[in-house]
Amino acid sequence: MRYGKPWLPLGDQIDRLERRGIDIGDRARAERLLCEVGYYRLTGYLHPFRAVDPAIGYLPGTHVSHAAALIDFDRRLRLLVLDALERIEVSLRMRVGYVLGEVSAFAHRDAQTFMPEFTRRPEHAADRTIATLLPPELSLSKHDVWLVKVAERQSRSSENFVQHFREKYANEMPIWALTEILELGQLVTLYRGLNTRLSQAIADAYGVPTKKLFLSWLATLNYVRNVAAHHARLYNRKLVTAPKRPAPSRVPLLAHLSDSALPKEYGLYSALAVAQYLLLAVDPESSWGAELARLLSEFPAAGPVAVSSLGVPEGWETMPLWAGPRSSREPLPTSEVTSC
Repeated sequence: MRYGKPWLPLGDQIDRLERRGIDIGDRARAERLLCEVGYYRLTGYLHPFRAVDPAIGYLPGTHVSHAAALIDFDRRLRLLVLDALERIEVSLRMRVGYVLGEVSAFAHRDAQTFMPEFTRRPEHAADRTIATLLPPELSLSKHDVWLVKVAERQSRSSENFVQHFREKYANEMPIWALTEILELGQLVTLYRGLNTRLSQAIADAYGVPTKKLFLSWLATLNYVRNVAAHHARLYNRKLVTAPKRPAPSRVPLLAHLSDSALPKEYGLYSALAVAQYLLLAVDPESSWGAELARLLSEFPAAGPVAVSSLGVPEGWETMPLWAGPRSSREPLPTSEVTSC
């Protein structure tokens, strides 16, 4: 089917919203909102207000101001989430570079640093006849692919310290410098490939009992970061990449996550809880949890929309994870980040 709907001027878009049951109120203000965010972004925030019967459109009492309030709340939430993820990402860069650097300056190139499956090339790569018939990337190991992408990122970097290594050391960068230019996704890929000893040393620094658990959390935070960084909606989003829930006895501060919905139904709260847990390892005196509590207390609840849309459990703010200074919280299950 070919798309045949016509372009509509802003006034006609407002008329369409009104016909579908949305109270517009001040038309000039509604037009400014459409100018700022567009029709599909606005209606995306009003999705919870839709009636069960599509013919009805939206629930009685649905106002365009509900979308405006949710859009503003979501913008503030994205900024706060990005603030937390920046601190976690920067800390992870340092920790990966520190742990691998103790092995060697170029441990990231050494196969001994990684699990065998990360450095193993496909069987057909050894057959030159077959290999020449396939795209080059199909003959590479996961480690090879990672090195290629990192080299591309390094070549594009305009950072002064990267230029220094480019000119003085023929572009050879030790791991403790290289991590500074890696994206979170590249750090996650590197961590996924690390051998058990090195990956656990990094997980221990954040009080995470297993590599599998930490990798799951990092994948979730990378997904959330990408959503927030591209200005997409965080409010009311179910996590495509949900964090694994730890056994309550292993991570008591996150025991309440075991009472949540199934992983594919996770709301944003599970990612917020994981971020808070990791932030406490990075900075025990972090005020991020208090800032989040203030923001959630200002959630613009209306009609079918409540803060529970984020997956926030009842009484969350009194749970040990979010309560007061570190002295009043349960300790992390393993060592916290140590001074270097």
